[in-house]
Amino acid sequence: MSGVNTLAAQRRRARHFALQGLYQWSMTRANLAEIEAEFRIDNDFSHVDGDYYRALLTGVTQDAEALDSSFAELLDRPLDDLDPVERALLRLGAFELRERIDVPYKVVINEAVALAKKFGATDSYRYVNGVLDKLARQYRQVEITAEA
Repeated sequence: MSGVNTLAAQRRRARHFALQGLYQWSMTRANLAEIEAEFRIDNDFSHVDGDYYRALLTGVTQDAEALDSSFAELLDRPLDDLDPVERALLRLGAFELRERIDVPYKVVINEAVALAKKFGATDSYRYVNGVLDKLARQYRQVEITAEA
């Protein structure tokens, strides 16, 4: 496996665990360091980009309110009516779109959709895709235009 593919797989696993950690944090408001430690102890992190996991977990929780505001106007329902998994995914995607310009916007959206299919309600992946696609146009217009 090439280095790029290895990194992509490690980041995919990091997102997987970050989503679960964000869900736990949003439901319990448990201490973030404890959540991170619990996931590292309970799961095999040998094939996970641990730094990326930590960056996602801390970045999203430290700026959750601003992230919520960034996509609230794109929703078809009040923010508080979002399913907790959808909300965590939208926060995660919004954070990556805004802060991780090293990750192509299509990768951010595709990874969020894959996680929605795995953890979300039946059609939540479509909703997550639609919201993040609109948000990408705000944060990544230059990237989107360059592709055209």
